[in-house]
Amino acid sequence: MRLFPAALLDLLCVAAFVLIGRSSHGEENALLGFLGTAWPFTAALAAGWLVTLAWRAPARPLRTGVGVWAATVAGGMVLRVLSGDGAPLSFVIVTSIFLGATLVGWRAVAHLVTRRRDRRPVAG
Repeated sequence: MRLFPAALLDLLCVAAFVLIGRSSHGEENALLGFLGTAWPFTAALAAGWLVTLAWRAPARPLRTGVGVWAATVAGGMVLRVLSGDGAPLSFVIVTSIFLGATLVGWRAVAHLVTRRRDRRPVAG
């Protein structure tokens, strides 16, 4: 998978997390509210890409996906707390599960599809 689609998928995972979370808590999805909630996790996502060198193999579920997920959750929580927002245990758990399922999940699906495609016999 190429760099741009992988980075976009990761950003969409974080955006979905923020939109679902804000909606489930009855918060408005105004642009400023969305950005205020999303920035710690998008900044941590970028850091995760840097730390894992994700651009080298953006769709690898274990090496890249788990590293990006861990950095996004840990870094996002630290930035969230430093910015004055809370991070209760329940929020950390939900964040970890959702971002793990999505950031590692899309990579696992891409890996399986690629493996299956590569194993198909070539006609001709």
